[in-house]
Amino acid sequence: MSVKDWDLDHTWTLFLDRDGVINERVFGGYITKVEDFQFIPQTLEAIRKLTDFFHLTFVVTNQQGVGKGLMTERNLLEIHAYMCNEIRREGGRITKCYFAPNLRDAEDDMRKPGPVMGELAKMEFPEIDFKRCVMIGDTDSDILFGKNLGMKTVRIKTEEPIGIEADMTVESLNEFAKKILA
Repeated sequence: MSVKDWDLDHTWTLFLDRDGVINERVFGGYITKVEDFQFIPQTLEAIRKLTDFFHLTFVVTNQQGVGKGLMTERNLLEIHAYMCNEIRREGGRITKCYFAPNLRDAEDDMRKPGPVMGELAKMEFPEIDFKRCVMIGDTDSDILFGKNLGMKTVRIKTEEPIGIEADMTVESLNEFAKKILA
């Protein structure tokens, strides 16, 4: 399926996973402090282009390192403030970051692929129409999150095994930005 078939316009909303999409992912570990956060090359430019195109841009990220006690919620908020400030400095914008700090299978599970973070965004921004949203991630849980809410889905190829097919697969956020703006 081509992105041209989606009839995207400036009223659509973009949802981005964080690790493996915006920043280098630490397989088997966690980004626990700002010094560990490394943007994927060309991602800042891609986010600038995408946030010029999309009406709203959200980050939705599972961060069970908080639940495991490997970092505090404050550490996570500092990382997100750094990320958003760097994105803003390069001319992009993140409308809001949502994160799931709980452990997998917690009673009040906010983690993807469940829809909670998307539903929270819609409560705060009622203009969101999930059928006019794109979810970009690198894992099956990211793709399922988007599909569970009726979004178009884009997978960024990483070492992560693929069990669920996305509507589109690209090498990077930058490649997706080029497709949108072509």
